[in-house]
Amino acid sequence: MRTAMLYRDRLIPRSEAAFMRRQYCAFDTLSPYWLGCRFDDGLPDLGAPGHLLGRPGALGNVERALFKQLGLVPGTPDLRALNPVVIHAHFGRGGALALPIARRLGLPLVVSFHGGDATKDKHYRRQLIPTIYQRRLEALKREARLFVCVSDFIRRRLIDRGFPADKLVVNRYGIEVEGVPALRPPETPPAILFVGRFVEKKGIATLLDAMAILRAQGNPLRLTLVGDGLLGPLVAARAADLGGIEQVGWLANDAVKARMAGALALVVPSVTAKAGDAEGLPNVILEAMASGIPVVGSDSAGIAEAIAHETTGLVVPPGDATALAAALARLAADPTLRRAMATAGRARAEAEFAAPAQSRRLEQILLSVVP
Repeated sequence: MRTAMLYRDRLIPRSEAAFMRRQYCAFDTLSPYWLGCRFDDGLPDLGAPGHLLGRPGALGNVERALFKQLGLVPGTPDLRALNPVVIHAHFGRGGALALPIARRLGLPLVVSFHGGDATKDKHYRRQLIPTIYQRRLEALKREARLFVCVSDFIRRRLIDRGFPADKLVVNRYGIEVEGVPALRPPETPPAILFVGRFVEKKGIATLLDAMAILRAQGNPLRLTLVGDGLLGPLVAARAADLGGIEQVGWLANDAVKARMAGALALVVPSVTAKAGDAEGLPNVILEAMASGIPVVGSDSAGIAEAIAHETTGLVVPPGDATALAAALARLAADPTLRRAMATAGRARAEAEFAAPAQSRRLEQILLSVVP
């Protein structure tokens, strides 16, 4: 079987493992094989073999440093022996790092952009000492065969960054729809669910402002926060003041699905951060639809591409705590609306976002550049 060599510098953050694995779940022509420069805590969840570039020990550390900075590809492992026919790199920086491998092996390179790698201004702003990505960006635009975008929004942003439009294709994430538990009523009293990192672009500050508005109105709506991040201390302090907010920390994907099964709705209040960082298409939206709960999301980045407003959920302006509070209160007060949106969301997940179909499409995208 021929190999699709997959490059991710960190193999692999646990927050990425589930959606990365699903991208290759239905490959039947190409065999996925991961390469990177350091192991991370999500590696066991990938479900495919992986290897670090370079030899073990201190010498390997030197080889990986030279690989990153100078593009010198280590001789270990023997990459040609894997019978690779294409390289698929994740994130813009990953594409820049994988470019020397593609050159050395004479392989076509495909790069997936997921969000901040296309939107963060710092990645594209001129500076005195350019980053590896900035040094190789123009070569990457010329030499990569295709760039896969997780949403139309990301495609538009890359066009704005000077990427050739004819190389940009959209392939959204897929989710596992089969085997999802039957729809069940939400917990009593009902709870809204937030899943994500506690960082600016996730809009958690707007969500807490919305909860403050609800409390001022006498609404006891509960909120469960799944995740952690830099804003953790601020989130904890505000949650304690507001009351009715449960923080459970980071949870594995199966545990998140279990929380979704009993939630009133998922809230995705994302915004564009001051530095330009924005979402691509939050995978958690698709998982919520497959789990049969409605989604309240902001009209930011690619979010509205997944939520059908008034059909599978509600879309509100980004950063608007008043509108967000009103949408949450509306769902909490209308079980008939929740059931209708849940049913429609599940149907849309099955029709448009099933992991096997999206995975097969990705494999065809990769095969399209193979001679």
